Amino acid sequence: MTTTPSDSGLSSLKTVEPEEYIRADAELLRSGQPAMQVAILAGRALSVGVSQRDDAECIVRARRIGIPVVRRSTGGLGILHAPGDIAWSLILPRSDPQVGRDFSTAYGRLGEGLVRFLGELGVSSAWQLPIELPSEYCLLSGRGAVLTVAGRAIGGAAQHLTRLALLHHGVLPYHLDPSLLHEVFDLEPGLVRRSLTSLEQVVGDVPPLELAHRLQSVLSADTSPGSA
Repeated sequence: MTTTPSDSGLSSLKTVEPEEYIRADAELLRSGQPAMQVAILAGRALSVGVSQRDDAECIVRARRIGIPVVRRSTGGLGILHAPGDIAWSLILPRSDPQVGRDFSTAYGRLGEGLVRFLGELGVSSAWQLPIELPSEYCLLSGRGAVLTVAGRAIGGAAQHLTRLALLHHGVLPYHLDPSLLHEVFDLEPGLVRRSLTSLEQVVGDVPPLELAHRLQSVLSADTSPGSA
């Protein structure tokens, strides 16, 4: 699951629960060393940003229907994780030139590997400002930037900066479930279909394991010595 600039990377892929993945991110960030991880998520969970209130409506709804809630150390609002989703993370020392003073708005620079990953699959994508709605769903909240395909959001990113390093991470949903997004975030299914998309929709039936390997290969090249 985790690679460093000296690793080949592909043999370390794992399928993990969302809570385990988020815990691994926190451990990597505490180390302050350059690292990257990609994994396939095994179960459902609602992950929420560090400042999200415990009584937020999406948290209450998720717990009501039995979806575990996991709190990230990064910012942002709620993201729904499901089996087959691909999580990715970059951990960069503060001195790394990729971080820069503008790190909090540098989604395009820090997420360029995601654009190349999709491009290698024949899918054109770009980091853009999100649709701004009064929503607890992170990709429609108007915060930060989102990765879009044909004007629909397929992913986002969140960050945590410490005195040692920056954690920049996100998730690419494999399957879009409008009914579940409605249950958790009160999003109308028609809005979900118009505004969001998934790996399954943009690349067809390529299995998550193959997609995760491809993404890990791209991000491994980005974090190898001499890549910056």
